[in-house]
Amino acid sequence: MSGGSIRRRLALGLAVLTASGMLSLASPATAEAASRAEAASTASRVSVCSGRKARTLTFSTGVVHIYRRSGYVCAVTVPKRPGARQWMSVSVRARGSLPVVDEGRFSKRAGPVTVHTGRRQVWIKGAVGRGSVSSGWIRC
Repeated sequence: MSGGSIRRRLALGLAVLTASGMLSLASPATAEAASRAEAASTASRVSVCSGRKARTLTFSTGVVHIYRRSGYVCAVTVPKRPGARQWMSVSVRARGSLPVVDEGRFSKRAGPVTVHTGRRQVWIKGAVGRGSVSSGWIRC
């Protein structure tokens, strides 16, 4: 190696180290701002279901959001007071089929639960703690 190539490589290494040092100093504030922005956007997103919102079933302790897309129905139960882990459930049953259920102790939501319904009626249930809702047979 000639002396010029060694100097170029040393200069490049020094530039990389300097840039990484600058980024490490700036990254804690940037990471904190990014995590705050992500938390805000997550709070604004109610559901992970795709499609158009078909219905909303409200009850004393939460809400069930129902979405429809291409013959599928998706439902999510969201508590009115998220944060603490509490018992939640969501259930979707297409007429003539068994229900698909997601239940347990969650902090943000129960579901999503997706069922192929075609053009059949569905029965949707949701619960948070002691409060619950049941739709009866509906067409979304």
